[in-house]
Amino acid sequence: MNFFLFHLDYYYLILVVPALVLALIAQIGVKRAYAKYAQVRVVSGLTGADAAMNVLRHYGLTEVRIERVNGKLTDHYDPRTNVIRLSDGVYGSASVAAIGIACHEAGHAVQYAKGYLPIKIRSAILPVCNIGSTLGIPLAVAGLIFGADLLVNIGLLLYSLVVIFQLATLPVEFNASHRAVSVIDETGMLSERELPGARSVLRAAAMTYVAALVVSLANLLRLLALFAGRRND
Repeated sequence: MNFFLFHLDYYYLILVVPALVLALIAQIGVKRAYAKYAQVRVVSGLTGADAAMNVLRHYGLTEVRIERVNGKLTDHYDPRTNVIRLSDGVYGSASVAAIGIACHEAGHAVQYAKGYLPIKIRSAILPVCNIGSTLGIPLAVAGLIFGADLLVNIGLLLYSLVVIFQLATLPVEFNASHRAVSVIDETGMLSERELPGARSVLRAAAMTYVAALVVSLANLLRLLALFAGRRND
């Protein structure tokens, strides 16, 4: 048991900890980018809500609502109610950061409306992934401790779906940002001097999803290494 616990900490140290550090750096990066460009007011005077509406109009979407939601960086699109929810600092703000974030969320609404394949895959496996993110690692570790291979296999399977979900999230997020920047550029919502700031905010946000995938992969590799090590003992 002591040998197992040593390897439990060892694999966590060399695999998971660096991934968590990367995730922390990504979170700091997006907060800094947002803080910087939330202070840059756009010449057009458009608010985040205005910008999101412009993206929806550009794609001919008329049934998507835009609402304000409390919090900071709590912006999201809810496909169940077909509502874009923009945070207090984005909805009524005429900043470069607000325009970029609002258009990105509108990009997600467009993805659902156009049947974008990666977002269909992500939505299909979401319910199971919620279970996997909660029970995958505990079940696998319990199986390793008590020598129950079935529990280990179930845990690994559940957590593998989390990794697949994170992998499917990357094209979804990058595509939403691409749509946002394209519409911003085509419609002139931001000037040539303002557009790079929006790109910086969206790029920093995208890195948080890359980091989340790295964390998930690190945890999965840790479990696989522990399982292989126990079999070899």
